[in-house]
Amino acid sequence: MSVLDGILAGVREDLEQRRSAVPLGELRARAAGMPPALDPLPAFRAPGVSIIAEVKRKSPSKGALADIPDPASLAEQYAAGGASAISVLTERRRFGGSLADLDAVRARVDVPVLRKDFIVDPYQLWEARAHGADLALLMVVSLEDGRLAELIGLCTELGMTPLVEAHTAGEVARAAGTGARLIGINARDLTTLEVDRSVFAELAPLVPEGAVRVAESGVERPEDVADYRSRGADVVLVGEALVRSGDPRTSVRDFLSTANARPRP
Repeated sequence: MSVLDGILAGVREDLEQRRSAVPLGELRARAAGMPPALDPLPAFRAPGVSIIAEVKRKSPSKGALADIPDPASLAEQYAAGGASAISVLTERRRFGGSLADLDAVRARVDVPVLRKDFIVDPYQLWEARAHGADLALLMVVSLEDGRLAELIGLCTELGMTPLVEAHTAGEVARAAGTGARLIGINARDLTTLEVDRSVFAELAPLVPEGAVRVAESGVERPEDVADYRSRGADVVLVGEALVRSGDPRTSVRDFLSTANARPRP
């Protein structure tokens, strides 16, 4: 069993517990009462690179990253530093996240919020919208074509923007085949947890013209964001480097100013 397989097994177990506690009809009613989802694409398509800043307590590869007693305050600092969107990890077992974190962040910031989880079932998208998410992560590696298309369709129906993530050429092709407008390229192989930032440079040219390209994983310094931009990234998702920085507002600002000070090839 790969690392991803183990994560997905836990995700499905936790999903069934939540489904038993909160019926789908209740989620639908909550979602219907939410304000319309925010559209992240105008900001992502603006000149210069954008940052999605992540609320992330721990990871399978690094273990505990940061004690985050107030995820809303952290998100507020990210937004003040210039982040165009906030990613909130909601997976419990390996990442220490929760839907309560999503609720807290949504209540505090005015920028779009991404539910980052291992979404394999429509129920999780109804959860995302009911808890205020504007975007939802859909990982090609964990979804068959039929289910991927179903989830993208539901995401769009709910007014959310799907971030369709790939980490191989075949997965980019599958993402592109869905007509996705927001395609992430993850430098981390989720079956092994190894990171290779050159993966983005290799795969970015395969993303169709007009789609927004998001670079994910492998960012440690502002120069890494600049490098991703030079390779064609419109958006860079940053987690670990920000939660460990000690000054998230200034760190987001530094990442942006360093990357956007360099001319894009």
